[in-house]
Amino acid sequence: MSLRSTTLTAGILSAATVLVALAACSPAPAPAPSVPDTLRAALENAEPGDVITVPAGLLQFKRSLVLNTDNVTLRGAGMDKSILSFKNQVAGAEGLSVNASNFVIEDLAIEDTAGDALKINEGENIVIRRVRTEWTNGPDVSNGAYGIYPVQTVNTLVEESVAIGASDAGIYVGQSRQVVVRNNRAEQNVAGIEIENTINADVYDNVATNNTGGILVFNMPQIPQRGHSTRVYNNKVVSNNLANFAAPGTAVSGVPAGSGIVINSNDKVEVFDNTLTDNNTANILVSSYFSANYAGQRELAAEFDPYPEEINIYGNTFSGGGTAPGTEDLTAVRDAVLGPDGAFPDIIWDGIVNPEKAADIEVICVNNGDAQLLSVDAGNNYANAGMVDAVQGCTIGKLAAVDLDGE
Repeated sequence: MSLRSTTLTAGILSAATVLVALAACSPAPAPAPSVPDTLRAALENAEPGDVITVPAGLLQFKRSLVLNTDNVTLRGAGMDKSILSFKNQVAGAEGLSVNASNFVIEDLAIEDTAGDALKINEGENIVIRRVRTEWTNGPDVSNGAYGIYPVQTVNTLVEESVAIGASDAGIYVGQSRQVVVRNNRAEQNVAGIEIENTINADVYDNVATNNTGGILVFNMPQIPQRGHSTRVYNNKVVSNNLANFAAPGTAVSGVPAGSGIVINSNDKVEVFDNTLTDNNTANILVSSYFSANYAGQRELAAEFDPYPEEINIYGNTFSGGGTAPGTEDLTAVRDAVLGPDGAFPDIIWDGIVNPEKAADIEVICVNNGDAQLLSVDAGNNYANAGMVDAVQGCTIGKLAAVDLDGE
């Protein structure tokens, strides 16, 4: 099929033309469709191979946009130039909802959606490049949950994008396989970047700052796919101390403010060569589902493995952090173990292990210079919190790089 290119422009009717039409007593021509209407039609009527070009300007929408056609490119003039605004949205769960494969979206912004900004569901070969999602009113529980939100996808690339103000996660990839998230910036979200129930993900060269939690690698129950094998490296995770503004009962509502990199209930996670600075609870937190489920808001699925295992931490650069734990329980542990003027070490762990596997598998390996690991002993109500030395010097095999088809 031949490649179609649709460039969206607004029709302009000159005053002279209108006067001539009136003088001739002819009916006035119908107004040209607006750019937003033209974009909606282009997406809804797209054919495989279409390239839809969005001009610079502020385009306002009152309901969601939808694309259900494979092999389409949506391209703007820049993430600060082509702006799709949903500030007055009255219908639809997302800003842009995509159910398609071989989809590319680049160089535009999606602002102030009622729900998620950009949701891509069940697609393969997805590229999200230089896309900004933002709630311009700042952090607020009423903001949409997710900014950039591919879920149940295969071969997904998110790069050079910006996510601001999501009440759950700015950049979230869930229930997916073969994922690369690189060169992005996430700020003022509850979770800056989150990888959840995903297999084989590389998260690198990103900046996560001024979120509640910088980078999260989670598994959640009642989801068929259990995630594993995530590499988090070469990121800058700085001052993620924003008060948690998630809706109560959501998965991230229990993330303590001041969390740098958080690993929960996930296996085979490699954290290396990151710069982690001034995250006030701790620069790295490792926990089981038991301690993350603070409010008991979900029952544990029978098939769910709630324990993190094979967590490999090495080569990171740490500074600051640990001075103001983000929950009352953690503050009490800090005060009891280190004194009220003390600071948590760079890595804290809930200390909960699978009693059936603890002797057979490495839970955490820390080969990171003089970085220390504190177990808070959450399984025993913090009774035996203290430093753990046994994890030093152990060895876990390194993960392979993610290879996206076509890169």
